Amino acid sequence: MADHTTFSYDVLIVGAGGAGLRAAIEAARGGVSVGLICKSLLGKAHTVMAEGGMAAAMANNDDRDNWRVHFADTMRGGQYLNNWRMAEIHAKEAPDRVRELEGWGAVFDRTPDGRINQRNFGGHRYPRLAHVGDRTGLELIRTLQDHTVYLGVQVHMEHTVIDLLLDGGRAAGVVAYDRERGRFKVFSAKAVVLATGGLGRAYKVTSNSWEGTGDGHALAYRVGAELIDMEFIQFHPTGMVWPPSVKGILVTEGVRGEGGVLKNSQGRRFMFDDIPDNYKPQTASDPEEGWRYTQGDKSARRPPELLTRDHVARCINREVKAGRGSPHGGVFLDIAWIKEKIKDSEAHIKRKLPSMYHQFKELADLDITKEPMEVGPTTHYVMGGIRVDADSQESTIPGLFAAGECAAGINGANRLGGNSLSDLIVFGKRAGEYAAEFARGRGATRLDQGAVDRAILSSLEPFERGDVGENPYKIQADLQDTMQSLVGIVRTESEMQEALVRIEALKARAANTCVSGHREYHSGWHTALDLRNLLAVSEAIARSAIERRESRGGHFREDCPDKIAEFSTVNMMVKRSADGTMELSRVPLPPIPDYLKAVIEEQKS
Repeated sequence: MADHTTFSYDVLIVGAGGAGLRAAIEAARGGVSVGLICKSLLGKAHTVMAEGGMAAAMANNDDRDNWRVHFADTMRGGQYLNNWRMAEIHAKEAPDRVRELEGWGAVFDRTPDGRINQRNFGGHRYPRLAHVGDRTGLELIRTLQDHTVYLGVQVHMEHTVIDLLLDGGRAAGVVAYDRERGRFKVFSAKAVVLATGGLGRAYKVTSNSWEGTGDGHALAYRVGAELIDMEFIQFHPTGMVWPPSVKGILVTEGVRGEGGVLKNSQGRRFMFDDIPDNYKPQTASDPEEGWRYTQGDKSARRPPELLTRDHVARCINREVKAGRGSPHGGVFLDIAWIKEKIKDSEAHIKRKLPSMYHQFKELADLDITKEPMEVGPTTHYVMGGIRVDADSQESTIPGLFAAGECAAGINGANRLGGNSLSDLIVFGKRAGEYAAEFARGRGATRLDQGAVDRAILSSLEPFERGDVGENPYKIQADLQDTMQSLVGIVRTESEMQEALVRIEALKARAANTCVSGHREYHSGWHTALDLRNLLAVSEAIARSAIERRESRGGHFREDCPDKIAEFSTVNMMVKRSADGTMELSRVPLPPIPDYLKAVIEEQKS
């Protein structure tokens, strides 16, 4: 029997970002024992890097906003591949979740009359993002972690989960290790909630932190859960491009929401050159109208810089490829120009965008109140993930729940900015609530000691090879190069088929990784174990993208540039077959009910 320590809870949460913390809070309020595992320190989850705000139709800045408009915006942004029920729940419940956070101590920015202030953001018809300057994610995590600790949730920091455990096909717990000393831990649970975030570290240029290695996606996939929409990767249009050490770090959409404009090397505001037909009725006809929109003029329409992220990213990519990019391979994002419109614009920018000012001043020696930023697309978010029930967030594995970025459904083909934070809170709450309900109605699970031993012994194999084997860092770098160049913003079938060939070769190399030394603080060993997850999600992305022979949302095929009706009614689904290979199928979308069809139609004008 492999050496390990065992813990037991009714509900086990894996991940301590917004979704995981909110799930832990709700499960604890449900009267069950709750354990929380986080890969880094509590309070350091990737959610803290969310800047712009939390989307909720509170109508504080524009009384025309309501859940119906938010729902329609979300569906249109997702190209109608969204799970309509999730989009409906999200739009209806987000305002209550914001007010709940405020009641727990979150300090949101205020309007002059004292209400929670809301800003403009890409794809949203009205100002809808409740925010705290450009540090909204940090405030959410601070508030949620305080409430989690207050409720007595047991937190296991700096732990990585290796495998999920099943008992008769039902979730039963996990095998993990602590990153500090390399000691193995086994957690038994009646219900498990995965809230592990994204997978951006499969790509070379990403806004994601080191934690984003697709852990939840791959853990669920290996025990037979279904993944959907994995072809839809969101490349945020504005990441830092200079200096190289910070390439990919996010530049919040809030810069554009406050009046920032995109220009090419010729000084041309190129976003006006390409406005999709379905967005033309809601897009400004000239720069002056766009400026008035950012300043709260209800009669104005939004500037094209606030179109959906997939479209803006492709427009930037086009300018760079055409030779009209900035010196370091991006374009210019200019907020300093508002000095033409606002007295004391420097103080205004520093007040509205404090983190952006500090980030560029410290990392790039650039003052955004005086100079334009160089920005370009960065791998930011995956719309795809674990297929879940819309109401309960339970996966296709009984007792296994998922919420946040590792779950799928609400976003369809593309996520609107700001919907991620409200998604975390709305569905984190639901996952915790239903996981607690599941646990209360079930007896204790039985741990499979053989599965535990296999997971631990397999994890130690890189040490047994000593210096004879593959360098895990080199394998990850080669995978990132493959995904960036062959399954990136613009795709073709031949390149993605080549990516699959390379991924298979990388799997063989990953099975032969070697590390030496002790398990304490061993980042090389950690990387070796992450590879299994990164390779699984990368294969899922490539296979799903090959099968979707059209362009839609975050998925653009240069060899299939149009939307095809055949693909408008299906999600791509991958599942692990009995022989361990990845099988792909098309899953029909459930029809949208008539009352929601009417909502979509009424919002098209």
